[in-house]
Amino acid sequence: MENKEHSGLAEEQDTVPPQRGLLHIWQSGGPSEPLCPERVCLPQCVLQVALGEHHGLLLAQGGQVYSFGELLWRGLSVPVSTPVLEVSLQGTTVVRVASGGFHCGALSEQGSVYMWGENTAGQCGPTEGGTDSNLTVAEPYPLAVVDNEVVPPAVVRVVDLACGREHSLALSAQNELWAWGSGCQLGLVTSNFPVWKPQKVEHLAGRHVIQVACGAYHSLALVRSLHPQNSNAHKPREKRSASHLSLTKKDESFSVDDAHYCPLGVELTESMSAETSARRRSKQRFQPAGGSHRYQTVLFPYTYSISNNKENVGKSEPDGQDDPITQTDSCTTSYPLPGLTDKKKRAFPNELELQNLLQKLSGHSLEMQNSSGLGDSDSLSSQTSDDSCVSSTPFNDQLSAAYTNEATVCEGVRSSTPMGLEELSLQKKKKSLQGYKSSSLTDLSRDGKTGTRRSSLPGTATHKTPSRPHLYGCKSSSSSPILNSATEEGFPTLETEVWSWGRGSEGQLGHGDQLARLQPLCIKCLTGEEVIKVAAGSHHSLALTAQCQVYSWGSNMCGQLGHVNSPVTVPQQTKLWDDLRAWDVSAGQSHSLVLADGDLVEPVLLYCGQQQEPRREPSEASCQSKRPCQRSPSRAENYTVRPTLLPFCVEMGYISNVSSGGQRCALLANRNVTCVISAVHELAFVERKFYCWLSSVKKLLLTPLYNKESARPSLGETCSRLFLSLCGTFNHLSVLIGQHSTWLSRSVHEVQCHDVTSLHLLVHTQHFLDIYTAYCTAVGDFQVMGGFQSLHKLSLEFLGSQQTKLAELDESDPSVRGAVDLGSLLYWPLQHLHQYSQVLLKLEACYDVLTTEYQSLHHSCMQFESLSRFLLRRKKEAEVTFLFWKTHSGKNTEGLRLPQRRVLCESSNRTLTLQGAGRFSNHWFILFNDALVHIQFSTHHVYPLNCLWVKPLPENDSGCYAIKITCPEETFTLVASTPEEKNKWLHFLHQEVDGLLAGGGRGSPPGITAVSRTASYTFTGEGRLKDGQYTGSWHAGRIHGRGTMRWPSGQTYTGNFKNGLEDGYGECIIPDKLLNKAGCYQGHWRDGKIHGFGIYRYASGDVYEGCFSDGQRHGYGMLSSGKMDKTSSGVFIGQWVYDKKTGYGVYDDITRGEKYMGMWLDDERHGRALVVTQYGVYYEGHFRENKMSGLGLLVSDDDTAFHGEFSEDWTVNGKGVLSLANGDSIEGHFSGEWNAGLKVTGTYTKLAADEPEDKDRDHFFRLGQHVVAAGERWVCVFDECWRRLGCDVAARGDRTTAWENIAVSIASGRQHSPHLSRSQSKVLEGLECIPQHGEAVTVKNYNNIQRYLTKACETPIHPLGWLVETLVTVYRMTYVGVGSNRRLLREAVKELQAYLQHFYCIVRFLFPGLPEDGGILPETPISPCKIRYSSSSMEESFVTVVSSSSLLLPRLLPQLYPPLFMLYCLHDEQQEVQYWERILRLNKQPDHSLLRFLGVQEKFWPKFITVLGETIKIGPSSKDVCFVCAVETLQQISTTFTPSDKLLVIQRTFEELTQEIKPMQDGDFLWCMDDLLPLFLYIVLRASIRNLGAEVSLIEDMMDPNVQHGELGLMFTTLKACYIQIQLESTT
Repeated sequence: MENKEHSGLAEEQDTVPPQRGLLHIWQSGGPSEPLCPERVCLPQCVLQVALGEHHGLLLAQGGQVYSFGELLWRGLSVPVSTPVLEVSLQGTTVVRVASGGFHCGALSEQGSVYMWGENTAGQCGPTEGGTDSNLTVAEPYPLAVVDNEVVPPAVVRVVDLACGREHSLALSAQNELWAWGSGCQLGLVTSNFPVWKPQKVEHLAGRHVIQVACGAYHSLALVRSLHPQNSNAHKPREKRSASHLSLTKKDESFSVDDAHYCPLGVELTESMSAETSARRRSKQRFQPAGGSHRYQTVLFPYTYSISNNKENVGKSEPDGQDDPITQTDSCTTSYPLPGLTDKKKRAFPNELELQNLLQKLSGHSLEMQNSSGLGDSDSLSSQTSDDSCVSSTPFNDQLSAAYTNEATVCEGVRSSTPMGLEELSLQKKKKSLQGYKSSSLTDLSRDGKTGTRRSSLPGTATHKTPSRPHLYGCKSSSSSPILNSATEEGFPTLETEVWSWGRGSEGQLGHGDQLARLQPLCIKCLTGEEVIKVAAGSHHSLALTAQCQVYSWGSNMCGQLGHVNSPVTVPQQTKLWDDLRAWDVSAGQSHSLVLADGDLVEPVLLYCGQQQEPRREPSEASCQSKRPCQRSPSRAENYTVRPTLLPFCVEMGYISNVSSGGQRCALLANRNVTCVISAVHELAFVERKFYCWLSSVKKLLLTPLYNKESARPSLGETCSRLFLSLCGTFNHLSVLIGQHSTWLSRSVHEVQCHDVTSLHLLVHTQHFLDIYTAYCTAVGDFQVMGGFQSLHKLSLEFLGSQQTKLAELDESDPSVRGAVDLGSLLYWPLQHLHQYSQVLLKLEACYDVLTTEYQSLHHSCMQFESLSRFLLRRKKEAEVTFLFWKTHSGKNTEGLRLPQRRVLCESSNRTLTLQGAGRFSNHWFILFNDALVHIQFSTHHVYPLNCLWVKPLPENDSGCYAIKITCPEETFTLVASTPEEKNKWLHFLHQEVDGLLAGGGRGSPPGITAVSRTASYTFTGEGRLKDGQYTGSWHAGRIHGRGTMRWPSGQTYTGNFKNGLEDGYGECIIPDKLLNKAGCYQGHWRDGKIHGFGIYRYASGDVYEGCFSDGQRHGYGMLSSGKMDKTSSGVFIGQWVYDKKTGYGVYDDITRGEKYMGMWLDDERHGRALVVTQYGVYYEGHFRENKMSGLGLLVSDDDTAFHGEFSEDWTVNGKGVLSLANGDSIEGHFSGEWNAGLKVTGTYTKLAADEPEDKDRDHFFRLGQHVVAAGERWVCVFDECWRRLGCDVAARGDRTTAWENIAVSIASGRQHSPHLSRSQSKVLEGLECIPQHGEAVTVKNYNNIQRYLTKACETPIHPLGWLVETLVTVYRMTYVGVGSNRRLLREAVKELQAYLQHFYCIVRFLFPGLPEDGGILPETPISPCKIRYSSSSMEESFVTVVSSSSLLLPRLLPQLYPPLFMLYCLHDEQQEVQYWERILRLNKQPDHSLLRFLGVQEKFWPKFITVLGETIKIGPSSKDVCFVCAVETLQQISTTFTPSDKLLVIQRTFEELTQEIKPMQDGDFLWCMDDLLPLFLYIVLRASIRNLGAEVSLIEDMMDPNVQHGELGLMFTTLKACYIQIQLESTT
């Protein structure tokens, strides 16, 4: 296999190496000996390198993975120069690799994890088949990260991976941390090690983890800081007297006193103390004299006992019991290894096999391991501390003694005793004396059980995978482990925290002590330092900040921290050389690398750690003999004190990434082939430098003065507020640059950066422009108000020695040194915009003009350059304005000085004056960026530029250079002294006006938005608009278009304006001071008054919906007055004339329970009318002056009727005839109130049985003789419809104008109805198209007219739809409620027929080709020759009759059906009772009995019936089985509305009946009425239709006259005859 892999690589190396992702590797060591980094040549560019202690991984482009070094799990030693390809990963696109101490990991593009290498501590997870006994994993295998807390369990997508010596960490797409392996460095709440399957680190659940790093036995995590309101939920536990911990699986909470815990967070018991003491003594007894081999120690820590004292195996503890906690420094726990505690289950049955395996792994026998030697300096601990958190590999108690004492040292150098529980008490006492206190440590489970897992915080994602942006369009995120640290705008966050856990004997956790932490704990001193990356060496840690600073802590025995500061247990800043800015770090076993910016764009490389000493080449045997991992060697004799420059980095080109591991270092570099690399590096270079400058200014100047709240009042109220605004915008700019520089530093790690369009400068260009503009504005405002002078005094008073450092930051003029010019200092960031454009210009030159990249770069470059020029001009304006106010300070100008106001030009030298001004007048004009100010003596007038219209006047013979100024309330002319002065003022006026209206005036053509614009203005002159504040559209100085006007009184109008007045649709709120409420009107306006249709909700609670004219109710309208609890509650609907009820109307008096339907005059009932009450009283007659007066007819509910003279409401006075319910009558003189009793003087006549009917008397009591004719009702409704069509008089107007008005109404209605559904919008779009209406109507296009009318009547926006909706409203208002009186049926039918007549007139006006009501449509135009022979044709022809009922009743009657049908039911109530009684009685009989009773001939009786394909004989007792289809069809008559639809149901019933009868008859069959009537009577009986009499009456009244005498008419007559026959049936 090895030869195969090497030969494959040799063939690949024949190709030309790439120019990007060039890999160089060298042995760690400083510059004391010349270093020659070894170039690793691969056919593809290298994306990432990961180094372990003696091996490494390479990730190449295309997702291929290569390995090199000591691959002990395969028994291979691969040179760095010829790495081998991981064949088993081919076919998997790998995006990230990670190397641990002696194991490896890879991450696929889909988020899957692959692990291989040493697995003694479970760091590779369970192997294939789920077994946990494999000590090594030779080939990569997939490891599933499964979240079992969700239902069903979900596979977690991993985006980052890190490996230590005995543990592995994975970062999920939900920014949660998962761990597996052994040791306290996992951060899991468990005491069962190894942890084979990945488990979530619950202590970080709910937090946003950005990046992870693994040391040998500790872990680091970069976490996004929580918002202040959420931080309490995640604070580390503080020490307290009683800790409430939930440890059991059943979530049982209990209190644990601090007496039961040691400072390391381990629970102590008396039994454990005794066992631990005995174990400590046994450890000393079994401790080997020399160093132990790494693989002996890690893989099999019990080997010493096996080879020398085999009988001790399994004797120290009873079989089946776990070894208790063995603690030295913190958290080490020993556990039984399956197969060794029980002899029957040993993995290795004989020791020879075990020794062979060890010899294969270590290269020599077990007996030769007592020799001492200098190991690799993986842990350079101090003389007093011991990294005693030992390997947590499963082992038996006594067999673990050879490894439990981790402090095995070189002979003669140091000796170490494992720290037992006695030392813990001393350690606890020393802890109280240390300067840095340790926080609470961890939670442990009792009895070896895993504690309950803490759920994520509410709102934390659990299994949803968010999309991750790829830098430069690359799919791979291999080199950027913290890509997920992004804000909403795609920028990385700077608000971070560093959390650490694991072993801390060297202070590598950074908490100020040498204690271990079993769970993650925040390093408080790094919070707020803007850490953007963390790196972990074997026993030290590094943190890189956005300000290019490096913090280090932990082991410093080889100088790997880059400083000699004390203590090393807390982060200390590494001292870099002057002007060096770090932007990448890596940590190895005993060294550190720092990638930084120097004076040039090319990065420089710095080294911290042990210096490389000259040495001879060791033999292969000696190399293997020194491979054992010595944990605590002596301090290095030669090491660096501060980071040292590596000279060879100058020749490497553009270094993009550095990596460290073990004793090796590596870097990735790119060659500048297409200039893209250099441009991107330059952009990152200048951005990092700029951010450091911003941070220094904020630290030295702004923050100290900002925190001096006591000194800020000396600035003045205005300047103090502006200074706070300046600090805020400066902070926004600083955060933006910090985030951008961080993003750029990470982006250069991507060597395959082809897609430059993903640069944040291109993607978020507008965000950059907004931040810079806001900052420049804040600085300018502060300068205009003289803030820099006051700020300079404060800086001299409070900053003191910081002035020198501030002077060094002032880069405006390096030749001038002295007092700091704060204005120039704070304006300097504007220069950075030009640098953006320069770098983008360089990138632009790398692409062809036609490419997308070039276009995007060019566009952004122009934007930044344009903004740079614009802001520099604003800076100049601010400086000029400050000098202007300094020169012209006084009372006249004091109120004009505003922070945002800039002076453009002024006429103090009389270069501009008012036309017609006197000789001795004084007119001073000042043009600001927001207003034109006219000052005359001690008064001034301000004209806002957004409401200023400028027009140059042509020069006349007198040489007048005039400019006309139009304002909302006045117009005046300015005269310039010279043409140049006129042009200057015109230029500035146009520039600023267009700038205000078109986004700053950058590139906007002058005057393009001058005529029509949107602006705000407050009127000050007299008139109806006085003190009104308007916001909306303008045209040439007049309010025109849509806008909002607000008055101080509270009145507000929002809608359309025309020539300064309300015109069109609008909404107005009108307050009522007396009622302390506001009314609201929604509708149309004209010439500033309410005019047209609208809804007015009065402050009193009344609501009027109808027509207005000149602000008064005029035309059709409905007024709902009062409420239910008032005495005057009622609803009037009808005609209004100039705000009074005049004409026909209906008034529903809710309080009295009466409904008036008649004529009105000046708000009084006057003329013919009809009144019904809730008690069933019916009156029709005349009214005068709001009273019943004259001849009238009154009918009570019991049919008692009076016809005579009335003088008051319900008061009889005069002659009359009273007809009683039994037929008797009284004729004479009556007086009195109807409900109180009548006085009668007259003749009583009793009706005799044989007396003939008195027709004259019946004429008196005929209903409808005193009511308003149906055709005269609701004329106002139809007049409003004609008005909407543009006709002042009915049927008189221009038809084209009518159709145009329809289109305008629909378009306007759509504009004011934003909540229309999609189907409604489509209907309206179709109605906007004017149909063909001028041609003759034929049968072909008659259907088109029907479809158009159907759509038009469905939407109230169409005039016809409004008409239908209004007619339905008035009809329901008339005949619903009290109006449901059976005596109103005839009037309701007549009114509906009148609707049809009026409606048809409107339709004929729109479609003049329609014939008159009842006319016939021609089929097609007939030529003269066809007319000649048409009379001789004998073919049957059908004609189409057009009538108002056939065309319009289907559109109108379905909505009027409920009240109309109710009247029919009430009218035929007595007949219905008789009909239904007989229906119930007759339907009790079986079918044959009923057929026989009705006289149906037996030949029509069905003999069989088919049910589900089975023929069943009908017996004598069968019921409801004959003619079922016909019965069910007839029952559908109750589901239809129009007479035509009901007639069709009757027709289908006859057809069904005929179809059932025909098979039983021979030959042709024709119905005769004698046979048909009894059979159809059976159908009607079985159908049992309720209110059949009402159905028959409705059909009879509303049926189209054209079908009365045809086939349908005959069928209807049959149904009516059946209904009458049923009524006449005897009940006995």
